[in-house]
Amino acid sequence: MQPLAFIPSPSQGVWHLGPVPIRAYAIMIIIGIVVAVWLGERRWAAKGGAPGVIVDVAVWAVPFGLVGGRLYHVITDYQRYFGENGEPAHALEIWKGGLGIWGAVVLGAVGAIIGCRRRGISVLALGDAVAPGIALGQAIGRWGNYWNQELYGRPLDSFWALKIDREQRPRLSDGGLAPLDPKYADVATYHPTFLYEFLWCIGVAVLVIWADRKFKLTHGRAFFLYVAAYTVGRFWIEALRIDDAHHFLGMRLNDWTSIVVFVGAVAYLYLARGRTGVEAVGQEPADAPSGGGAEPEGEPEAEPGAKAEPGAKDEGPAEEPDEPEAEAGEPEPGPEPESGEPEAPRDETSEEAPEPAEAEAEDGPEDAPEGDPEGGQDAEKGAKGVGQDPAGAADGEPGDNDGDDDAASEDAAKGEPVKDGK
Repeated sequence: MQPLAFIPSPSQGVWHLGPVPIRAYAIMIIIGIVVAVWLGERRWAAKGGAPGVIVDVAVWAVPFGLVGGRLYHVITDYQRYFGENGEPAHALEIWKGGLGIWGAVVLGAVGAIIGCRRRGISVLALGDAVAPGIALGQAIGRWGNYWNQELYGRPLDSFWALKIDREQRPRLSDGGLAPLDPKYADVATYHPTFLYEFLWCIGVAVLVIWADRKFKLTHGRAFFLYVAAYTVGRFWIEALRIDDAHHFLGMRLNDWTSIVVFVGAVAYLYLARGRTGVEAVGQEPADAPSGGGAEPEGEPEAEPGAKAEPGAKDEGPAEEPDEPEAEAGEPEPGPEPESGEPEAPRDETSEEAPEPAEAEAEDGPEDAPEGDPEGGQDAEKGAKGVGQDPAGAADGEPGDNDGDDDAASEDAAKGEPVKDGK
């Protein structure tokens, strides 16, 4: 049975460069790993993590994952290697295919935990970052099954059916020299399960990226969403396959594994639905300048009091108001010596202030409020500074004794204070 339209299988899956074989299966695995690391790095950087972390963790996770995937395959299909006609040495021939995803996830997680602890970051945060990349890596890796013409499904008569060469069709046993199974000997086309899983994994990657952007999935929720979504697809795809596998209660072992893993992933999503908090993503020390700005903030406060000693930074601001008060120029002390000679007579006048008051009381108390050139002159000089013409202030004062105007004006011109108010 062969339909008119179908998906052809490759004529070969290995090429030789001299003695070195180049296998398409290995190339697909490598490309998948590169894509997973690349996307994981971008998402990790978006979380604020330091660059290069995903590569460092992958150095541990990838080898562990490959070993775990192979161990799972050998254990679950032990009859191929340790059965009656099996060859134990074939268990090491990983290039011929045979990687169990569940073993790869378990041991790969162990390697990831080791890498995360060495970098001091959260393994759950890293899982959220790499989850879509893992799905894309699986999608690309499934094309290795296409090149090896393996893991296809039941017979299918449709235009999207996959043609399988005769020597690659199911046999009565797993041995390469066993006769073909009579049920499939003349059947050329089958379900392209590799293509189904390829498309499903791409959909899972898109789902995780969308959900993460919309709901801000943290603390492992993006990773376990990937696990739950992947197991749903793996369940129905696994049911289509016809390769030898262990069965339990009428279902393939991988179907039961998918159910158990799905339940565990959904349970985690439920329990962690409201989990929040800061995740350890190993940020770059670029945040240090903002956190260490306490010292620069203290320096501007010490600048106005630069005259104070460096050790008294805290006391400087409290003493600063004393200096401006001294410089402001209060009327009584008159600290600015720029005017020179008039300053000494002004001090003597301030000391002999009671004497003019007595004289004014005898001569005429009416003139005291307005005719005291001393108070007006000193107040005006204290407010405006020394150097103004005292004669102008004296001339503008009304109510002085008319008989002594000439003497008062001469004394004022000489800069001597008028003690008697005459």
